[in-house]
Amino acid sequence: MRTLVYVVASTLDGFIAAPDGSFDFLPPEPDVASYLVAEWPQTLPTFAHAQLGVPAEPAGRFDTVLMGRGAYEPGLKIGVTSPYAHLKQYVFSRSLAPADHPDVEVVAGDPVAFVRDLKAQPGGDIWLCGGGQLAGQLLDEVDELVVKLNPVVVGSGIPLVERGFAPSRFTLTAARPLDSGVVVLRYAR
Repeated sequence: MRTLVYVVASTLDGFIAAPDGSFDFLPPEPDVASYLVAEWPQTLPTFAHAQLGVPAEPAGRFDTVLMGRGAYEPGLKIGVTSPYAHLKQYVFSRSLAPADHPDVEVVAGDPVAFVRDLKAQPGGDIWLCGGGQLAGQLLDEVDELVVKLNPVVVGSGIPLVERGFAPSRFTLTAARPLDSGVVVLRYAR
């Protein structure tokens, strides 16, 4: 069975973006970019592959990416309609018109049912790119959590997981501190 892996950058106080959805306060530090190229190249946008030295079809465990509308929007603002063209791309939105976004599959239905069906199909693992609302809906389906914990506190914004109080325990499987102060934490359910 395929696994769902939430790979995301976060602040020390658990936010993945500002209240307006921007995330420029989490700049890609050179050592973090090098780490991602070596360990998680499929999580880098296709348009950045050549600049970062990533092959056009990067090797790795994922063949699918899931995005909430908020995670998809930043690319749209700069004219990128297919941010991860090297993967099968699903965007969860009830307001995007599928005809206007032919490079991704827009899903308006229940994310949990969709992911359960996707996990049962043959294929590689599934990367949950974000955002917080989608992660909150899918948290019970997340098999692995990879947090790039940034040494910054912002006070408010879009949380790592947005949902009501419902503790969900994960087990730490790896921790890798980088020179920039970012610590990559890996957890399994």
